Amino acid sequence: MEKEVLFAQKLKEIREVAKKQGNVVTQAQVEEAFASFALQEDQMEMVRDYLQKYHIGIGVPVEEEEYLTDGERNFLDSYLEEIESLETVGDGEKEAIILSAMAGDAAAQDRLATLYLPKVVDVAKLYTGQGVFLEDLIGEGNVAVAMGVKMLGALEHPCEAEGMLGSMMMKAMEEYIALNAEEGKKDQRIADKVNKVADAARKLSEEYGRKVTAEELAAESSLSFKTIKDAIRMSGAKIEDLEGLP
Repeated sequence: MEKEVLFAQKLKEIREVAKKQGNVVTQAQVEEAFASFALQEDQMEMVRDYLQKYHIGIGVPVEEEEYLTDGERNFLDSYLEEIESLETVGDGEKEAIILSAMAGDAAAQDRLATLYLPKVVDVAKLYTGQGVFLEDLIGEGNVAVAMGVKMLGALEHPCEAEGMLGSMMMKAMEEYIALNAEEGKKDQRIADKVNKVADAARKLSEEYGRKVTAEELAAESSLSFKTIKDAIRMSGAKIEDLEGLP
C-alpha cells in the first residue's frame, strides 16, 4: 500500500512540474520521476495515459482543442470573436496598470481583469475533457481573476501578479472539476440506490401481480424500510412497481 501511495504522489508531482512548464514534461523528467519503481512498459503506458488525461504532453504540448466537443468549439469561436475587439497593451503599460491595481485603483483592477480574458481561455482549454463544460471553466476562471485583481495589494512587485492570477484561475478550475466529479459520484450513488429498489420492487410485483408497498418490499427483501423510503423520495415517487409514500 505504501508503494501505491508513493506512486500517486509521484503522479501528482509530475502534474505540478507540467503546470510550471506549460503543461508539458520531457521524457527524461517522466523516467526520472518513476525510476525507483522500475516500471514495465505496460505500466509506463498507464503513466502516459494518465498524463494525456490531464492534457500533459511529453516532449511537445498537447493540442487542447482536440478535446473539445462540437458545441464547445462553437462556443469558443463565438466567445473569442466577442473578446477579439478588446484592447491589447504593451508590457510597460500593463505593468503600470498592475501597479495601479496593487494600489487599490478600482478602474485599473477592472481593466486588468479584462486584459486577462484571453489568458483565462488559454488556461481553461488545458482542463477540457474532464467532465465539465469549457464555458463553465472560463466562467470560473474569470471569477477568480475578478477576485484576484482586488488582492494584488498583498504583492511586493508587479511581476508577481502573473503568477498569482494564473494560480488562482487554475485552482478555481481544478476545484470546480473536483466538485463536479463529487456531485457525479453522489448522483450515481442515488441512481444505484433507486435502481436497486426498483429491481426488487419489480420482482415482487411480478409475484403479487400488482404494485407493492414499501412495507411489503421491506418484509420480503433484504432492503430496509428506510432505504426503500429514501429511494421513493429520491425518485420523486416514480418507481413504477412501488406504491408512493402517503
